[in-house]
Amino acid sequence: MLKDLYLKEFLDKTESNEPVPGGGSIAALSSAISAALSAMVANLTVGKKNYEEVSEEMTEIASKMSAFKSEFVDLIDKDANSFDKVMKAYKLPKETDEEKTERSRQIQEGMKYAASVPLEVAQKTSELFGMIEELVKKGNQNAQTDALVAAMMARTAILSALYNVKINLGSIKDEVFVQDITSKVKALETLATSKEAHILGLSDL
Repeated sequence: MLKDLYLKEFLDKTESNEPVPGGGSIAALSSAISAALSAMVANLTVGKKNYEEVSEEMTEIASKMSAFKSEFVDLIDKDANSFDKVMKAYKLPKETDEEKTERSRQIQEGMKYAASVPLEVAQKTSELFGMIEELVKKGNQNAQTDALVAAMMARTAILSALYNVKINLGSIKDEVFVQDITSKVKALETLATSKEAHILGLSDL
C-alpha cells in the first residue's frame, strides 16, 4: 500500500513511469500534511503559558486534525485504486450487443466512482479551514507560520483533487450527474481560494 511506504520510496514511485501515485493521491497527501501541521500547532499551544484559556479548544482541534490526517492517509490508496474499476470494465468482452451494453454501463459506473474519490478529498479538506483559522488567531504565535502553511496546503489539496474530478467528468455521459458534480466543484474551488486568502490575511507577516 502506498501509505505504508517510506517518504523516499513514495517519491521514487511517484516519479516513475507508473500511473500511480498520481495527482489524486498527491492531493490526499497534501490534505494529510495540512491536518498534521494543524495538529502540531494545536499541540504546541496546549498547556503553554498565556494560552491556558484556549487549551481545551486546542486539545479538541488536535484530536480532530489527527483523525482527519488518518482519513486522508487512507484516501491516498483509495484514490490510487479508484481507477481499477474502470480498467477492469474496459477489459470486459464486447462481442454481443448485451456485452457491449454491460461493458459501457460498468465503465460509466467506474468513471463516477473515480470522480467521487477526489471529490471526497476536496470536501473533507474544506472542513479544515475553520479550525485552521482558530489556530492562526488563538494558537501559539511562535507556530503561526505552520498554521498558515496548513491553510495553503489545504487550498492546494482541494484544487488539485478537483482537477482530478473534472478530468473524469469529461468521460461521463450522465448529464444530471455531471451538472451536479460540476456545481459542487465550482463551489469548492471558490471556497478554497477565499478561505485561504482570508486566513493568510489574518497574519501580519
